[in-house]
Amino acid sequence: MSMVDPTGQASESSLVDPSLVTYTHVIYALHSLSILIGLTSAVTIIGAFLFGVPSILGVILNYVRRPDVRGTFLETHFRWQIRTFWLAFAWAAGGALLAITVILLPLAFAIWGLLTLWVGYRVLRGWLNLRDRRAMPV
Repeated sequence: MSMVDPTGQASESSLVDPSLVTYTHVIYALHSLSILIGLTSAVTIIGAFLFGVPSILGVILNYVRRPDVRGTFLETHFRWQIRTFWLAFAWAAGGALLAITVILLPLAFAIWGLLTLWVGYRVLRGWLNLRDRRAMPV
């Protein structure tokens, strides 16, 4: 198991199973695929991210292998990916509640727009940190 030092770098003294690193890359790829589907189709990015098969599969895969990454820098990536999905779901639901009242519809669209940027940022930042074998912030 690899421990994380205060700078976010994985400890050099212990190694992480390379298949788990690849597994985490696959999950980021699934989330990215959902974003791409949202960009290239009539579905919104947030809709594709929350309700598309790739992201849902990614979150399921996170939960399935979560025990295997405990104590490694990958644990922070799994937490980051899971939180990204569920926080996006909560904010999108909040936006949907606001959209029910026609008066607050512009606010709902603003929330969804900012949420789209936030999800893109989280997926990109996480994947870049994984590439550099860096832990995500807690």
